[in-house]
Amino acid sequence: MPELRELLFLADHLDGLGRVETLANVDYQGTSFPLIALSFGPDDPSAPVFAVFGGVHGLERIGTRVVLSYLQTLMELARWDRCIQRMFETTRLLMVPLINPVGMMLNLRSNGNHVDLMRNAPVEAEGLSAWHLFGGQRLTTRIPWYRGIEGAPMEVETQAVCDFVRREIFPAKLAVGIDIHSGYGVVDRLWFPYAKTRKPFGGVAEVIALKKLLDHTYARHVYRIEPQSQEYLAHGDLWDYLYDEYNTIQPEGCFIPFTLELGSWLWVKKNWWQFFSRIGLFNPRLPHRERRILRRHLFLLDFLYRAVHSPEPWSFPDISRREQRHRRGLELWYGE
Repeated sequence: MPELRELLFLADHLDGLGRVETLANVDYQGTSFPLIALSFGPDDPSAPVFAVFGGVHGLERIGTRVVLSYLQTLMELARWDRCIQRMFETTRLLMVPLINPVGMMLNLRSNGNHVDLMRNAPVEAEGLSAWHLFGGQRLTTRIPWYRGIEGAPMEVETQAVCDFVRREIFPAKLAVGIDIHSGYGVVDRLWFPYAKTRKPFGGVAEVIALKKLLDHTYARHVYRIEPQSQEYLAHGDLWDYLYDEYNTIQPEGCFIPFTLELGSWLWVKKNWWQFFSRIGLFNPRLPHRERRILRRHLFLLDFLYRAVHSPEPWSFPDISRREQRHRRGLELWYGE
């Protein structure tokens, strides 16, 4: 598994730039796979934080590779770039590049127990038919999107991520996360909650302000920013679950968990033979296209990290400005 080898190599060569932690060990047929997290910046858990996740679905290797590409770039910058060095002094950066190592080894969407980790949280979508299998199902492990047994504990990988987020993100008044996926659509979508309901979520004002900041800073960016529910609903979404829990603990805080859904259907459209490969449906197969994807999204991750470091233009405005932004978001995304 080259992704795990690269992650272990980079973790071994941090040279004091950051901290490495094994969140859990996932056992499969006598082999133990580490679930590794990396942390940069101050130890203070209340400091602003930007978190990057990848590899929730084992088939979507490109997500992990994008995170590793960003990690490699950041490690080099931290050795000579004074701007990054100053950001490390006040703003934390967290990375969990490979959440589902067994699924990636087996070329499965699910983990080794055939559970879809992004359908595994105890969250029920509103008005979603039991036969809408794509949104999560409990019928059989033979069909993708299996949620696990009702009432059973979450999978080891899901629980480890939840514990990590609670410990490292929940104490912060300001947090932005991004979880990188592929396998849906022909455009790159930057989703925000909810997946469980089409009702607006509480951070609409901050997202519309971030969108405006991104549009003005990178006027030619390619991302379609929208609530995930605008495309489809899903049970058991991990970020819906953690976002709601965060708000019960930090009602005055701001936590925006984004999902970057890479438009992999475009790669299949350009190379139709990828349609006949399970890996090809989720990952670019031509070397030049993979290199393009690995560098294409670095600016977005850098933008979000800088936005957390400099939150004044988009977070915690006065009440009247926030209400104005909220109304603008409702009009844009919810037709209100």
